[in-house]
Amino acid sequence: MDRNKEIFEESKKYMPGGVNSPVRSFGSVGINPPVIKSGKGAMIKDENGNEYIDFVLAWGPMILGHCDEDVVESIKKTSEESIAFGASTKLELDLAKLLCETLDNVDMIRMVNSGTEATMSAVKLARGYTKKDKIIKFAGCYHGHFDGFLIEAGSGVLTEGIPGCLGVPEESIKNTLIGIYNDEKQVEELFEKYGNDIAGIIIEPVAGNMGVVKCDPKFMRKLRELCDKYGALLIFDEVMCGFRVAYKGAQTLFDVKPDLVTYAKIMGGGLPCGAYGGRREIMENLSPLGGVYQAGTMSGNPIVMSAGLATVKKLYENPSYYDYIEKIGSKLEKGVLEIAKKKGLGLVVNRQGGMMTLFFTDLKEVKCYDDVKTCDGERFKRYFLHMLNKGFNIPPSQFEAMFLSVKHTEEHIDKFLEAFESFEG
Repeated sequence: MDRNKEIFEESKKYMPGGVNSPVRSFGSVGINPPVIKSGKGAMIKDENGNEYIDFVLAWGPMILGHCDEDVVESIKKTSEESIAFGASTKLELDLAKLLCETLDNVDMIRMVNSGTEATMSAVKLARGYTKKDKIIKFAGCYHGHFDGFLIEAGSGVLTEGIPGCLGVPEESIKNTLIGIYNDEKQVEELFEKYGNDIAGIIIEPVAGNMGVVKCDPKFMRKLRELCDKYGALLIFDEVMCGFRVAYKGAQTLFDVKPDLVTYAKIMGGGLPCGAYGGRREIMENLSPLGGVYQAGTMSGNPIVMSAGLATVKKLYENPSYYDYIEKIGSKLEKGVLEIAKKKGLGLVVNRQGGMMTLFFTDLKEVKCYDDVKTCDGERFKRYFLHMLNKGFNIPPSQFEAMFLSVKHTEEHIDKFLEAFESFEG
């Protein structure tokens, strides 16, 4: 009996496409997805009993591995006396204090329930603080599924957004401008045309939602310069790269200070969580202190705060974790490139710390969304199916990141490289 197929087929009767997030359907790779039953460390097991070395890690959050003992114990302990109150608790103070005291450029922080909530709230705050309406986002960057940023980011609509999703009125995105990642001149032209109306720029300082694309430090400095010149705010979306590329996130890669920062994924320890923070003078515009309203019944609930506190504290107290992830990440990157060169495969590998993407392309580098779109989707599909059959859970999309955890071993990396070497292209 194929339990994976049986469960997924029944799921399609009750959930659109059988899933609660589209990428999980495996539609782009043409197969039914494995239905995951359990996970421990770097391993997961499906309903058929198949085990996989996991390089998805719940799309990034599980940097400590699945079911980390300290995180699980913290959740158990908290759940014995509290689940949700819709009221202030000591746990939310403990996590907020830890974040504000150990992260850069975060004087105050507001807890929410997801990355989407964090980014949409940060954008609203930027607009409220500056009294301006337009926001620049970059083609290929994803900042959640709220209407204003669900825009087709193709080459024909680089300045004026058009809906990339049914149900999004054009009025919802009229104040969203599209920039080209790593293109200083194009962003400068946006400011020259709309500068007095631009409230801010939101950017993934390490892009992960078009695959991993690194931001040129010179480009980031230009963004800071333009924001300062025109009175706009610079918002770092660190939902994916926060606590991932370094404890203090991608901010450590640039000599640039953002005005606002968003977090999620890792900071929730695997539970639904998000946050946004920044300079005190900006954050004090939030209700109940200021006129920018944002609220949430489950925001800062004890279970999530306990998981987040256990995770963040463990990362803060063990900086060697990041050295280890860099070590195995470098080994994986170099090994994959050596094999690709030997086989004559067109391949670009973009990696920052424990996040990495293999781009099947003949380009020499991948620096923006237009570069990403040159990739060979059919070759990626063959690669994905090959690796899945070899026992590796990797993202079922050319345009997503792979992730590493502290529970991945050198043996896991060796096995990945051995499997990749047997890929015929």
